[in-house]
Amino acid sequence: MNLASYGLTDEQKEFQKVAFDFAANEMAPHMAEWDQKEIFPVETMRKAAQLGFGGIYVRPEVGGSGLSRLDTSIIFEALSTGCVSTTAYISIHNMCAWMIDTFGNDEQRKKFCPDLCSMEKFASYCLTEPGSGSDAASLLTSAQRKGDHYILNGSKAFISGGGDTDVYVVMCRTGSKGPKGISCLVVEKGTPGLSFGKKEKKVGWNSQPTRAVIFEDCAVPVTCRLGNEGQGFNIAMKGLNGGRINIASCSLGAAHASVLLARDHLLVRKQFGETLANNQFLQFKLAEMATKLVASRLLVREAATALQENRADAVSLCSMAKLFVTDECFN
Repeated sequence: MNLASYGLTDEQKEFQKVAFDFAANEMAPHMAEWDQKEIFPVETMRKAAQLGFGGIYVRPEVGGSGLSRLDTSIIFEALSTGCVSTTAYISIHNMCAWMIDTFGNDEQRKKFCPDLCSMEKFASYCLTEPGSGSDAASLLTSAQRKGDHYILNGSKAFISGGGDTDVYVVMCRTGSKGPKGISCLVVEKGTPGLSFGKKEKKVGWNSQPTRAVIFEDCAVPVTCRLGNEGQGFNIAMKGLNGGRINIASCSLGAAHASVLLARDHLLVRKQFGETLANNQFLQFKLAEMATKLVASRLLVREAATALQENRADAVSLCSMAKLFVTDECFN
């Protein structure tokens, strides 16, 4: 019953198998321990990077795998069957590497991308603030230009990897109110004025730390700006379209693993002299779960294809995938 590989090319089936095997052998056996002990599994992620999963849709000349959005979705779904929380972080890391590869100049790409693709260094995406989440255009973190540096002040909230990662892709206000005043800076750990809040307490998702990222007169070279001044909001949104598919793909993997566990349980658990697999109500329930999983998967893969082809419906499909798939797979 590997419906997950129907309709895929031989090449896609190949790296899907690599990702499934990695999830089963390197992630699933440790998932509970990572969660309980709040371990950020750096070495395991570096092993994943050796398979090409550190910069899946980053261009090959700076160390990426150069794969499509659909390929990426297939890989994240497979990896999530081993550990959803770790895969979700890997997907954010990939998004940051892609943003630098896509919007950075040659110098920036050569400086940051190879280390990110090998996961020698890890990246965090800094958009959300204590007072602005979904309304990203109202963000307050400010960057004032002084000579060849920006002076950064403000804070970002709920940042995945915050404090444990090396590179922070930060959305900040360099101009007037609204989306046109936002720019994107790449800030390296160790920059004076960069600090972190305490680790957030979470229910699950503990294999990736979440902290506030705080800037107090943090001086960042102008050469670390991605794109032009005022282009930051556009960069952030383009990153998030892929991010939505990536997170939906992680939900698919979680649901995929759950359906298989439920099936296995029905086959072995006995009640009233026979296995639960013979109970019609539970057969219907499992069929319903499997149907919603397959429907969700088709929506994610359609959205990924639309984004890859730059279609007019790409943004709405990415949003629909994030909305529908995370809810259905959670159920």
